[in-house]
Amino acid sequence: MHTIKMSAAALERGKKNRGGRDHAFETFDPARTAHVIVDLQNGFMEEGAVSEIPVARDIVPNVNALSQAIRAAGGTNIFLRYTYDPNEKIAWTSWYGDMLGTPFSEGLRKGFAAGEHDHALWPELDVAEGEPVLDKTRFSGFTQGTCDLHKVLQELDVDTVLITGTVTNCCSEATARDAQQLSYKVIFLSDGNAALNDDEHNGTLDSLYPVFADVRTTKEVIGLLNAGAATRTAAE
Repeated sequence: MHTIKMSAAALERGKKNRGGRDHAFETFDPARTAHVIVDLQNGFMEEGAVSEIPVARDIVPNVNALSQAIRAAGGTNIFLRYTYDPNEKIAWTSWYGDMLGTPFSEGLRKGFAAGEHDHALWPELDVAEGEPVLDKTRFSGFTQGTCDLHKVLQELDVDTVLITGTVTNCCSEATARDAQQLSYKVIFLSDGNAALNDDEHNGTLDSLYPVFADVRTTKEVIGLLNAGAATRTAAE
């Protein structure tokens, strides 16, 4: 598990931006909340996999605990899968061609094609029958024309997203940034995301907290979910 150590400067700037508050969201409605699980697939999770992120295996208990709490509170879990689609309308040549060397590019394209072993969700994830599993062909699940995430969230009347997954400073971060700019309330789980090392993980937390997302632990978010569910029940 990552050692969480956000910088004093980021914490101070975030608190200042919020008018003195440590957190942007003290309450939210579980029924309008989605837990978005980003790319916890064999190709990122298995030892020796093409894009192995070892810490990603460590966060699975927290991700599953949050998934269970969301279900119990009346919210929705949505699982994203990083996908290579050779037939998509707009080929991602800037990534697979310009940014990457041949061995890595070929490994990603082969491993993350639909139906391949690396593309499948990690078997230790708690996925309930009927929960959406959405493929995406870019880092962010909100990139127009490459994933149905925004459409699904709108159909569910979701206004709050909780983000877990991997890689912290790539697909998880990209999804969080885009979510905020589409007016979702974004909570990024500090102990529910994984990067290659602590420095990169904490760097993303420092970047997101002042501007793009509230940053919370799994325990804190489950507490907020339980409180929100209790409030909703009392009002009915």
